[in-house]
Amino acid sequence: MKTVSASPPTREATTHQKILSAARHLFARTGYDGTTTRAIAQAAGVAEGTLFRHFDNKKAVLVEVATAGWIDILTDLLTELSEMGSYKAVAQMMRRRMLHLRENNDLFRVCFLEAQFHPELREQIQRDTIAKMTDVAEAFVQTGIDRGVYRPLDARLIAHVFLGLFMVAGFSHDTIQDDAATPESMKAMAEGLSDIFLNGVLVREA
Repeated sequence: MKTVSASPPTREATTHQKILSAARHLFARTGYDGTTTRAIAQAAGVAEGTLFRHFDNKKAVLVEVATAGWIDILTDLLTELSEMGSYKAVAQMMRRRMLHLRENNDLFRVCFLEAQFHPELREQIQRDTIAKMTDVAEAFVQTGIDRGVYRPLDARLIAHVFLGLFMVAGFSHDTIQDDAATPESMKAMAEGLSDIFLNGVLVREA
């Protein structure tokens, strides 16, 4: 039986991705306002006119970088949840988040930081991705409640808390931890975050 392999990306698709990759890096380093289309084109190794064949303007580049980035984050979340061994295995997911962050630092910077300064982009991300992430997390939590693993609380509220910790774990490299963070320190932080999520901070009364 003949194996059907995936077709290689076209030259135009490759150019498109080069532009997006260059823009993501520059937006993360110098910000949207500090980045020009000429700089993006130069970093991508293409003419500025080529960039404008793919995108109407710089804002269109930012929108695609950020929205595609959020889709990647959503996909990562779905993968993490599907691979969790149990509803108590949150620490494993948090640890993988921190390890993955170093590979996608530019992406997180653009998705979280630039969206704050562009209302139309923020609204699109909220509508198209964050809402879906919340729905996915809520369904996961509700199943945990139904199975008697989680307390019978507001599943959507728990989902928001869960996603908050998910983002903290993702941003730990730039915020809580330093560049020299060891795998052991990341594991300890992941276990601490999951412990707070699962057990809270109050001492349990006898």
